[in-house]
Amino acid sequence: MSAGVKTAVLGATGYSGLELTRILLHHPRLAKPVLLRRNHATDGGASLADVFPALSGNGSYPLQPLNWSALKRQGVQLLFLATPHETSRSLVPEAMAQGLRVIDLSGAWRLKQAQNRAIYDFKDSDSIRAAELTEKAVYGLTELNGERIANADLVANPGCYATSVILALAPLLKAGLTDRQRGIVSDSKSGVSGAGKEPSSRTHFVSVADNLSAYSVFNHRHVGEMMEQLHLNLHELTFTPHLLPIPRGILSTIYVHLSRQLRSCEVESCFRDFYSGKRWIRVFATPKLPQVQFSLHTNYCDLGFCLAEDGRRLVLISCVDNLLKGAAGQAVQNMNLMYGWKEEEGLQ
Repeated sequence: MSAGVKTAVLGATGYSGLELTRILLHHPRLAKPVLLRRNHATDGGASLADVFPALSGNGSYPLQPLNWSALKRQGVQLLFLATPHETSRSLVPEAMAQGLRVIDLSGAWRLKQAQNRAIYDFKDSDSIRAAELTEKAVYGLTELNGERIANADLVANPGCYATSVILALAPLLKAGLTDRQRGIVSDSKSGVSGAGKEPSSRTHFVSVADNLSAYSVFNHRHVGEMMEQLHLNLHELTFTPHLLPIPRGILSTIYVHLSRQLRSCEVESCFRDFYSGKRWIRVFATPKLPQVQFSLHTNYCDLGFCLAEDGRRLVLISCVDNLLKGAAGQAVQNMNLMYGWKEEEGLQ
């Protein structure tokens, strides 16, 4: 049993990075994390409390520049990257060369297939090493890849939308219960924090308040994750993301045609059997359906469904907190598996 494992976080000044830091500070197995800054000017100060004044008075949260030698002297074993995709793509090879284990919260290492990864347009300085790490990276969805995560040195934390959709569809697809030729439609909605901390015209208060808008139709970056992890073809999945005028939370409404007639009890059993023993999945008994507010500020993925009278059409509802189960909480789940701890440690 490991104790006092030393971690470091690069990107603690972002929304997901802040949530991650909060969890790590109170995790019973960890020493106080080292907080790193990318840029002194843009990160907002020398302390995390300078960026998030709510932390003031609760301790010291210095932000130090990234320096591999300094991390080694401080005994850091695990590096969390809550950084832009391009930053993570360039830093992971360096971190791995230093003998660090890495959990990356960006999309830099999630995708195995070049056609899916092309949307990021990465310019790798060492394409051979990048290809090696792409193959080595384990997709960090613990409910599907727990055994591989336990032995991984590089874990690619899933996207928030992808988490909600993959967890909802995996049991049905695994059991062969979906009519894939008729297509699957996911209508997903996220709070504004899912777009990250950097402001844009789309996430400006005037654009978001009292509004609901679709975006990135047919070309959202998370679609590749869904296809690869669920073994779907492009024509089998239609995914449309929407921006909700709320700070956080995701609700995915997913429409599925079944391959044969089912009863509600059979659908429920499919989900309960698949996720038996999975701490952070809650399956709602029909007719109760998940809501955004139920999973907010938790690491749960809430799953529910409604079956049509014909027993062949199914609507799935999947809810997660995009900053926790969709990002920071999931990263801690991955860390717990990597060090042989219970998945719920530090997350309850």
